[in-house]
Amino acid sequence: MAPRALHWVFKVPQRSSTIKFYTEVLGMQILRHEEFQEGCAAACNGPYDGKWSKTMVGYGSEDDHFVVELTYNYTIKDYNLGNDFNCITIHSTEAYAAALAQSEFPVTQTSEDKLRIKVTGGYDFQIVNALAEGDPVQSVALNITNIEQSVAYWQGILGMEIVARSDTQVRLRYTANQLVLNKIPGDVPLSHGTAYGRIAFSCPADNLAIIESRVKAADHKVLTPLVSLDTPGKATVQVVILADPDGYEICFVGDEAFRELSQACNT
Repeated sequence: MAPRALHWVFKVPQRSSTIKFYTEVLGMQILRHEEFQEGCAAACNGPYDGKWSKTMVGYGSEDDHFVVELTYNYTIKDYNLGNDFNCITIHSTEAYAAALAQSEFPVTQTSEDKLRIKVTGGYDFQIVNALAEGDPVQSVALNITNIEQSVAYWQGILGMEIVARSDTQVRLRYTANQLVLNKIPGDVPLSHGTAYGRIAFSCPADNLAIIESRVKAADHKVLTPLVSLDTPGKATVQVVILADPDGYEICFVGDEAFRELSQACNT
């Protein structure tokens, strides 16, 4: 079974207004909500030890949709936004109309059928006025420093397929949802700030140790060696956390337990 893209993690300074954006403007649903009393062993909530929560939002089941994880640290009210995250692109006529009809979140019309909208915390979404075939979430775009080194990592080590490539951009995927890597202009340094996110993929649990070994053999970073994470009352999952050449955090999780863990609920 090929790996599949699961979600992108945002650290959010304001939970209520952020959830309002995803549900009322983008038209997503709250899929599950979980509370934790202390920091995650794999730094899922960042380098913080206190109480935190995660809220998963998306257009459908995590079994077959790319969703967004909203991580809220109760004691952190502001994050330094870097220039690493570019945007998430969504195809939706409903979200496009809703974005234009509201005034709370800043909107920039970039073409006749495309706009960019900025959610609380400074993160951008690109909305295309088009009907989606399948999952409305089409891609996650990140800024990088070097196309060659990124291709060597994401394709050569992690085995993603190249969909399209130019001197300034490469599009990759495992299945439907694309990872878009854009070369940052000129000599601008790449900054992750304190708001840095994380992208997650699943694969058969037996493959996690293989992925970890390949990354180590290529002398790249393993941020969290293969570990089991518990969620109270739910499945225990195995994860390994990696870092690509630009320092983007990448989580690979065992698919079998994750499908059990990710069943929709609101608690």
